[in-house]
Amino acid sequence: MLIGEFQHSLDTKGRVNFPSRLREGLGVRFYITKGLDGCLFVYSEDEWDALAQRIRALPVSKARDLQRFFFGGAAEAQPDKQGRVLIPANLREYAGLDKDIVIVGAMVRAEIWDKQAWEARLDGLSADAIAETIDSIEF
Repeated sequence: MLIGEFQHSLDTKGRVNFPSRLREGLGVRFYITKGLDGCLFVYSEDEWDALAQRIRALPVSKARDLQRFFFGGAAEAQPDKQGRVLIPANLREYAGLDKDIVIVGAMVRAEIWDKQAWEARLDGLSADAIAETIDSIEF
């Protein structure tokens, strides 16, 4: 399970030192793609394959936009010896990544956020909304 919040900076080439705790869960090769809410999603190879299978099972009328969105601009990532990962320019642009970023473990995936966007997202969460969602989970 991917957990934790890590603050990092992109270097001038668009690389980030990906947190070792998340690299352990993601494996030696993983996938970065456009996510929802203006962030990037990062999937392990197994989760990426599972996502592809779920989308492939949908009728073409429902799958085609998902296929374009998730797979069209996706990139395979393999950390270098220092643990750095290149985030391609198209994905940096999509998520508004410039310098300061936050990498968040979100259970089955990691998310990469612009730091200001992440802070704004957290500010928009209310305890009542979270409590309401928790109430719908059976324990």
